Amino acid sequence: MDPERERTGRHLKKGRKRRRAANTLVGAAEAMRARWTLEERQPEAKKARLSTILFAENCEVTHDQLCELLKYAVLGKSSVPKPSWCQLFHQNHLNNVVVFVLQGMSQLHFYRFYLEFGFLRKSFRHKFRLPPPSSNFLADIIGLQKKQVTGDLSKMVEGSLPSASSKVSINLQNDPIIQKYGSKKVGLTRCLLTKEEMKTFHFPLQGFPDCENFVPTKCNGSITDNSPLFGLDCEMCLTSKGRELTRISLVAEGGCCVMDELVKPDNKIMDYLTSFSGITKKILNPVTTKLKDVQRHLKALLPPDAVLVGHSLDLDLRALKMIHPYVIDTSLLYVREQGRRFKLKFLAKAILGKDIQCPDRLGHDATEDARTTLELARYFLKYGPRKIAELNLEALASHQELLAAGQELRNTAEIVYQPNTSVLECLDLMGQKLLFLTREAETSELCSARNCQTIKCLSNKEVLEQARVEIPLFPFSIVQFSFEPFSPNLTEEMNKRMRIKWTEMSTVYAGPFSKNCNLRALKRLFKSFGPIRSMTLVLETHQVQRPVTELTLDCNTLVNELEQDSENRGTIYLSGVSETFKEHLLQQSNLFLGLEAVILPKDLKSGKQKRYCFLKFKTFGSAQRALNILKGKHWKLKGRHALTPRHLHAWLRGLPPESRRPPGVRVIPPPSEQQALQALKVDHPKIAAWRWGRKIGKLYHSLGPGTLCLILLPGTKSTHGSFSGLGLMGIKDEEESITPNMCS
Repeated sequence: MDPERERTGRHLKKGRKRRRAANTLVGAAEAMRARWTLEERQPEAKKARLSTILFAENCEVTHDQLCELLKYAVLGKSSVPKPSWCQLFHQNHLNNVVVFVLQGMSQLHFYRFYLEFGFLRKSFRHKFRLPPPSSNFLADIIGLQKKQVTGDLSKMVEGSLPSASSKVSINLQNDPIIQKYGSKKVGLTRCLLTKEEMKTFHFPLQGFPDCENFVPTKCNGSITDNSPLFGLDCEMCLTSKGRELTRISLVAEGGCCVMDELVKPDNKIMDYLTSFSGITKKILNPVTTKLKDVQRHLKALLPPDAVLVGHSLDLDLRALKMIHPYVIDTSLLYVREQGRRFKLKFLAKAILGKDIQCPDRLGHDATEDARTTLELARYFLKYGPRKIAELNLEALASHQELLAAGQELRNTAEIVYQPNTSVLECLDLMGQKLLFLTREAETSELCSARNCQTIKCLSNKEVLEQARVEIPLFPFSIVQFSFEPFSPNLTEEMNKRMRIKWTEMSTVYAGPFSKNCNLRALKRLFKSFGPIRSMTLVLETHQVQRPVTELTLDCNTLVNELEQDSENRGTIYLSGVSETFKEHLLQQSNLFLGLEAVILPKDLKSGKQKRYCFLKFKTFGSAQRALNILKGKHWKLKGRHALTPRHLHAWLRGLPPESRRPPGVRVIPPPSEQQALQALKVDHPKIAAWRWGRKIGKLYHSLGPGTLCLILLPGTKSTHGSFSGLGLMGIKDEEESITPNMCS
């Protein structure tokens, strides 16, 4: 941005180191935990990253805890507490958040069609169980209360405006904003500068002598009150030919930055204007982008009816050497007496309650300024000229009243620190909007929220198509796909069959044994591999194998795929561990390179550590080397590569007695459901799981790096009860840690 506009900010720079207060460490395990803290201080760690384990013993994450993570992803630890159940490192390097909701699906569906959901199980390392669905799942996970949708949220925004009306008598009719626009709300087209105004304020125009080499944006579509707004801001330097462009930022209406480029001027630089632009010789040296590249990119980005919003936008367009016919200039929109103009920094504070261009920063943040101008235009359109006039901006311009208003704003902004703050409020404070894509038939409180851009579609296919276009324009998106639920009876029967199938897979067949075998010694031998539910001795058979039934046909395939599950990959299961195992392991941690997590389950009743554990490693190779060592003569443990993810282990552990059965006994479904179950195996639901898993996979691959992505299967309800949901999450192209951590 130009120094003529007296705005300050910061330049494009690398993420700051995120510091954390050191904990009081006791013992080797706590010292290992402290390496989390050290990792956040490493200068080379430049990507957002999730922790490798979740801290809930039963791996169930409540809707409130999910909301904790989403709020932290938006604001960071300077404003909201860290999530209590997981670690999100380097939040300031997180670029976007996308939440996919598969309405009508549960954990049961995921494991019924486990082989078909190939992309989901292989791509997301972090899986967790969700409680049964509430009446409004979406409202719960973003912390949205009914009263906040229509009342509190609006009051919060209105309340954040400093009001001088109680101190100064305001004659609204004499206010320059009322004189220009009237007192009623106006549409977008009324806020556009006319051609005469653009001529008066020296905007570049087609056919003018000083604009001969300027490039038109080719935006000549019909403008309506629904045309898209784009915030624009540029930084300049001083060259031998005058002012030239060094940085451009373009922000879409959702608040997402769609273009942020450094630009190398064509002529010799005389002054980098670093105190205003934040640009230095070191920053600009490696840059190869030229003005013509930016012009070409901008023309491709802007739709035909695009409206550019900026503060003293004429200077930006002249730096770009471009002509655009549809503009809103916030320095002219918020009209001041005698032709003077309010500074952007003042308007941001007085209207939006935001501190921008802070003095402790070097230079400008063009993206922040572009987003601020966009927010100011949206505010004007939402509340109208009268609301602006009532603020008495002229009176607030005095230093004393601005300080008093700033204190009032700080007091009001404390709502951010309250536990009941919603994700929408967090986005609002960042000047951003939430994108919500769903089907027409679905209803949600989210649709009527003020700070939410809702797009309703006729089908899941249309939701998918819209998502590809809209997600890049918004920093936070919720995409909801809706699937036809199964009948309650069918769901219950499927639940029983799936639990029996997993129980059958957990059954070991061994033998043959003689009639004189020692059962106690046999049980002790099997128990050394892990906890045993029950043991049955069958003496009438000479052939030992798993009975082949309808439910066990694909067991071997399923076991192989479980080993390849992203959550199991690199994880080993060990049995026979003692209470001192963890300390012993840490003392010899140099033997176990790439160790990420030690998971020591406890008995839920006694609280004592169980005799088995899971070790999670960075790579499969590291896990294999560790397994060889731990099964060797010095450690003498039994183990193998893990098969059951922790959330699934917790689910199977809660298997009710009535669902268990003797091995090999075939379950006959109720006659009325038998045909439906046959279709279930070979027809629509199975194919749909495979198809939509692949489609979501393609959409995921199109997301930008640094995108936090969550896949949520909310769970289902039936007349037989409720079924838990399942969550999967990961960061696109996340940089995995090799730091071990403990969960005991």
